[in-house]
Amino acid sequence: MSTLLVVRPGTLTTVQDPGRPGHAHLGVPRSGALDTAAYALANRLLGNPPDAAALETTLDGVGLRALAATVVAVTGAPCPVRVSGRPAAWGAPVWLPAGAELEVGRAESGLRSYVAVRGGLSVPPVLGSRATDLLSGLGPPVLSAGTLLPVGPPGPDPARGADACGLPGPPAELLLPLRLGPRADWFTRASLDGLWRASFRVSAMSNRIGLRTEAGAPLVRSRREELPSEGMVLGAVQVPPDGLPVVFLADHPVTGGYPVVGVVPPGPALDAAAQARPGTPVRFLRAR
Repeated sequence: MSTLLVVRPGTLTTVQDPGRPGHAHLGVPRSGALDTAAYALANRLLGNPPDAAALETTLDGVGLRALAATVVAVTGAPCPVRVSGRPAAWGAPVWLPAGAELEVGRAESGLRSYVAVRGGLSVPPVLGSRATDLLSGLGPPVLSAGTLLPVGPPGPDPARGADACGLPGPPAELLLPLRLGPRADWFTRASLDGLWRASFRVSAMSNRIGLRTEAGAPLVRSRREELPSEGMVLGAVQVPPDGLPVVFLADHPVTGGYPVVGVVPPGPALDAAAQARPGTPVRFLRAR
């Protein structure tokens, strides 16, 4: 079995896969890769199953040493890739000889890169998933120097001509389609009308739990009572007392007590949210 040794863990590098949906009734969030398209492409480039576990880095990449020869692919946020100090391809399969060090550098744009290895990472699954969940603490811990990452057996050779350039770049402006409800009636009509004209910014307080906004026109409540906790879904846009929307991402809580003005449907918009750096302008659009 091949193994990778973590030489440089980076700011926040976690093991991710499609997550563990279906356990909200147990208080367990979905988790999983934030940029689902970039994660899927990394596995497709290597001929991996679509649920193979990979690494998700945050801003400054990761450093790994191959204890046995293997093949890797880096997608997501564009970044420099080096093998034992020599430049290597981003967005394409890269041969990693035994003893070689893979250096995934700082993101040149965007926020999160994905590092897949042929065969997938074979860390122990929890509730059917190998994903790290920062909110519940389930799954493998955040990477640290010296961590050994086992790799599963490789599958068949990948198809020729995999779509290495088939993804959009990180957003200069984050446009989020929004379906109003279930608690849109907790806000004034003027406030809701203004939501479509407002321009927010991505806050530096954002994380895998939620994308927080700042600097826009706060939403104003029409009701002052407290809302009992109710179920939350991926993409729910919750409005805390400061009136600035929070878009729930993969590690979101399964319940919440602030009103949800609307929901951003899963898909390209939430993938773009995963790559939006602090300061990126944010606008909400009426979902069709």
